[in-house]
Amino acid sequence: MLIDTHCHLYFDEIKNDLENVFLRAKELGVTKFVCVGTNISDSKMSLDLSREYKYVYATAGIHPHDSKDVELGYLNELREILSNNKVVAVGEIGLDYFRNISTPEVQQKVFIEQLELSLEIKKPIVFHNRESDTDLINILSDFSKINGVAHCFSSSLDTAEKLIDMGFYISFSGNLTFKNSHLPDIAKKLPLDRLLVETDTPFLSPVPHRGKTNEPGRARFVAEKLAEIFNSDVENIASITTQNARSVFNL
Repeated sequence: MLIDTHCHLYFDEIKNDLENVFLRAKELGVTKFVCVGTNISDSKMSLDLSREYKYVYATAGIHPHDSKDVELGYLNELREILSNNKVVAVGEIGLDYFRNISTPEVQQKVFIEQLELSLEIKKPIVFHNRESDTDLINILSDFSKINGVAHCFSSSLDTAEKLIDMGFYISFSGNLTFKNSHLPDIAKKLPLDRLLVETDTPFLSPVPHRGKTNEPGRARFVAEKLAEIFNSDVENIASITTQNARSVFNL
């Protein structure tokens, strides 16, 4: 059994075929799903999906791209969504200095406010990090009691090791399978008991489906790549990453 620890099931191309998406995932051995919110609206949709399907869990949070759009009282709205026991983490939060859709100052403010919320409600975080390693590490270092997941990891070995030392899990997506990716060299230097697999559906479809709309079942191909990297079998990778997911999300 595999858990896709990060997918966005509310996009139309997935939502409109959800029963078949879940059937295809089951055929690939992926049987549980963490549907991740990026703003108030789709965090509510994630919660609704988790209520409808027993094997779907949700998160609620404000993505760095959406930080500029938060309204007064947004933390109270998040707190209400997060009070449901099917909502397992605060996320997707973080920093993104690659696209800078929200200014770094706004991103940092909203990130810190959500970290404080995570501390308050005692739930882990799921965070996004793109070209923001230094600020991200500096901010997280002020929140030593928080744990969670570095989603769709694409940074350096040094950053991965710092995050693991801080208690975080490293999650790999389909970009682990891409030709000429630097990520396999990083993954093989990390402890398996701190790794997760995800798809980031509908984005970042892995080889051999690169360029197509992604689906949660393709977490299988990420697990197969980890098995290749660690000279292991996919069943062992599935067992370890599933236990890791259960631990971090308290499933």
